[in-house]
Amino acid sequence: LADEALFGMPVEILSHEKEDWYRVRTHYRYEALIHRDHFLPEELCDSRWVGAVKKVVITPYADIHVEPKVQSPFLQGIPRGGRVAIFPEVESERWQKVMLPNGVEGWTYRENLVDLIEGSDLENEEELREALVRTAEMYMGTQYRWGGKTMQGIDCSGLVSMAYLLNGFVIYRDAQIKEGFILKEIPKEEIKKGDLMFFPGHVAMYIEEGRYIHSSAGNNGVDYNSLQEEDEDYRKDLADTYEQAASIFR
Repeated sequence: LADEALFGMPVEILSHEKEDWYRVRTHYRYEALIHRDHFLPEELCDSRWVGAVKKVVITPYADIHVEPKVQSPFLQGIPRGGRVAIFPEVESERWQKVMLPNGVEGWTYRENLVDLIEGSDLENEEELREALVRTAEMYMGTQYRWGGKTMQGIDCSGLVSMAYLLNGFVIYRDAQIKEGFILKEIPKEEIKKGDLMFFPGHVAMYIEEGRYIHSSAGNNGVDYNSLQEEDEDYRKDLADTYEQAASIFR
């Protein structure tokens, strides 16, 4: 598993590789192979989907039901970061009517969804730094899964890229500073909350006072660690191999 393209995310088909596998590029510019059973060609999408107002799932999972009540049949479970189209004109205090790419309509709790942010600005730097850390912390306790990006399992770059994506910023999916993306290297001594820390084959998000949040196989998932030797959660292996810092605020 290299990556997970989440429910409702658009992908561009680049080529038909072999048998039922296609090479695709996600909207965040990551390329990988996907089986034909796992995507819906645009020509098979409901005509209303393309231009519809979209919202993104912010809770760990959003259950979609046939009717606006929990006892109604279950249609689909969508993980955090997945997208649905909404019907703004349909009013309900607690429920939101939604549509899936294939045109199937259903209902989910309003609190499961937030506005889809595609592009953002850096004017409110302190507020955004706090939001990035809060978003990463929403995955606390999630097990480690190579290539994962959901509460079922997430890897190091999946964690930080999702934290940024849910706040409107596209950074490279893998654990490296890649040219052409908004993330730029900074001196390690200038790192601040929400900036990223790079190690050989690993990435973490800095919090403050030497502490950081990350997903690692060594911790079996998302947890806090520290660069400070006196802290209980000090990771010597990472403190010794901390190579680069990077920020979108430069």
